[in-house]
Amino acid sequence: MLIDERTARIGREELHAMIADPGFPCVGAKSALARGTLKELVCHSLVSGWDDVRIHSELLEWVREYRRDPTGLRSLAVVFDGPEGLSEERFETAMWERIQSLADKDDWRGQHYDERVSPDPSDPHFSLSFGGEAFFVVGLHPNASRPARRFPRPTLVFNLHDQFERLREAGSYEKMRERILERDVELAGDVNPMLARHGDASEARQYSGRLVGSDWLCPFRDPRAE
Repeated sequence: MLIDERTARIGREELHAMIADPGFPCVGAKSALARGTLKELVCHSLVSGWDDVRIHSELLEWVREYRRDPTGLRSLAVVFDGPEGLSEERFETAMWERIQSLADKDDWRGQHYDERVSPDPSDPHFSLSFGGEAFFVVGLHPNASRPARRFPRPTLVFNLHDQFERLREAGSYEKMRERILERDVELAGDVNPMLARHGDASEARQYSGRLVGSDWLCPFRDPRAE
């Protein structure tokens, strides 16, 4: 059973409004929205596996579309209708439960892991992999401590690593990153302490947006990492 169209429309409109807000710091998301390469999938609940097969199928299609046309920036935003009132810790737990389920389905469907990244979440070169392409996730929810991560509904935004590697090769990545950091400081008043470049520290620490210490252990284990 798909979510009703009214709820789906509201979820999409809320996301568009957040990204279009002048104070929203992520210029990459703004670019994807302006170019029509931001795709939204509105689902039932972050704490339920009801839509996991549907989400995974969309990720595979997203990879196919990207390989046909890898130009520009694009994101796949999965907006969940609930639950409301998740703490940062509970959001993080539910987020990794969904990611684990999606990785299990990628393995079940015979998809190989992107060999350009590591499946070990403690490795500085870790990334998720769906359909043979590396992804990272940006989590959004109402109770996020960072203003840029606050959104009325629990949301997971999936981004392809390869598109940022292409920007790096073109010499555009650092300039874009600096703009995002500057805008985030304007919004929050300080630099996000969790941000790190890929290869310096595991990006798994950044997905939920919660401030975690050096003793934090990622609950994710990809079945293909054995």
